[in-house]
Amino acid sequence: MENKSISVVIPAYNEEKRLLPTLEKVHAYLSGNYHDFELLVVDDGSADATVRVAGEFAANHDGVRILRNERNMGKGAAIRRGVLASGGEMVLISDADLSTPIEELEKFMPYLEEGYHIVIGSRAMPGADIRIRQPLHREVMGRVFNMFVQGLLVSGVKDTQCGFKLFKGPEAKMLFSRGIINGFSFDAEILFLAQKSGLRIKETPVIWLNSAASTVRVASDPAKMFAQLLVIRLNWLRGRYRA
Repeated sequence: MENKSISVVIPAYNEEKRLLPTLEKVHAYLSGNYHDFELLVVDDGSADATVRVAGEFAANHDGVRILRNERNMGKGAAIRRGVLASGGEMVLISDADLSTPIEELEKFMPYLEEGYHIVIGSRAMPGADIRIRQPLHREVMGRVFNMFVQGLLVSGVKDTQCGFKLFKGPEAKMLFSRGIINGFSFDAEILFLAQKSGLRIKETPVIWLNSAASTVRVASDPAKMFAQLLVIRLNWLRGRYRA
């Protein structure tokens, strides 16, 4: 599907140290494999030099766009803005630390050709190549969180939180236009809405390298993420997603 256009959305919050190598790798890969692509960096109100780093890169490379939130709104809000601004027939979401190498995109393409609307990377499926693991407490938290996700929202998906996801463009815009959650649980919300919309989701194992510089705050974010799952369920019951 290299003849189709693709948009890659990368959210960035205080990523001045990690962003440039990621942009170089992603842009080089896209340039070598796609005739029509765009790379959208969404700065989420960073307090460091993230915007400067991204802007300097964009000034010297074709197909790079910078979007900026004036204040920190959350990863979900940043990705939503990037997806809704995208123009590609396919939309890839990737984290700024490139924990999943951009080359893993090659594994995803055949599934779109088979009729899937969304392909998501998984660290929990057999075959996943976890080259740098998370600390044990983070792994346990992730497993518990997924149990709640499967019980409340998204059945049959082992890892909703991997930051490497590919969408068909129209479906991506439809889902993110309906999304409400600004925080880290936005993944669960989008996949929940996808299942409710009858879209086909393919989960596939990927290479993954944990980044020690994660922006997740262990003391406060897990509680917020669990609470957001209940909010998503209540939003559905109240009809907030059915517009």
